[in-house]
Amino acid sequence: MELHFKKAYDTLGPSLLGGVGIVLYITIIGFILALVVALFLAIGRLSKNKILSRFLAILIEVVRGTPLLVQFFYIYYVVPTLLNGIFGMFGYDTNLQLKASTCGIVGFAVNYGCYMSEVIRSAILAVDPGQREAGIALGFHEKKVLLYFIIPPALRNSVPVFGNYLVMLIKDTSLLAMISVQELLLRTKTFASQTFLTVEAYTLLAIVYLLLSIPLSQVSRIIEHKLKRVR
Repeated sequence: MELHFKKAYDTLGPSLLGGVGIVLYITIIGFILALVVALFLAIGRLSKNKILSRFLAILIEVVRGTPLLVQFFYIYYVVPTLLNGIFGMFGYDTNLQLKASTCGIVGFAVNYGCYMSEVIRSAILAVDPGQREAGIALGFHEKKVLLYFIIPPALRNSVPVFGNYLVMLIKDTSLLAMISVQELLLRTKTFASQTFLTVEAYTLLAIVYLLLSIPLSQVSRIIEHKLKRVR
């Protein structure tokens, strides 16, 4: 079997470069939103309001109990249909459609937000009670104690886990090919089906993912070591 890696690189390379931009955009925005969602969910789960806490616990279990790919399909196909139906009940004739990339960002924000919320919640519970007592002694309100004395050390302790989730997220962007986002996998599949350079195309794809994932893992480790020194 004769391999044509140079031909595949020359033709597929520029397309993959464009796909990297899309992957990084979705990864960065999705991860930032996931952190925000995770923080609010974690605080809600620790709320003294039992109804709110129980509702969020059920929501998290539902999201974690269903595949990410199914959630992408649901957001992309089902949510617009439901919203159009609701608007139709009130006499509004709408044809709402969501961009595939937007659905991907929302899907990542919700899915990873639910997973990371449990990390943050555990980290908050693990913070030394003396932190809270110190804040109360200084005259801070409970909310400010949480904001200034509890959440910062909890987030610092969660950095290694967040780094792992970031690497997982950048690899999970390959699932977006199933809802027609022009990311790396979809571009590679299109190229391979047109040229039949299957081995070369998917080998290049694997290399690109490695080049994206390995530096992120290293950066996460560097940040972790620096935080340990600070502590």
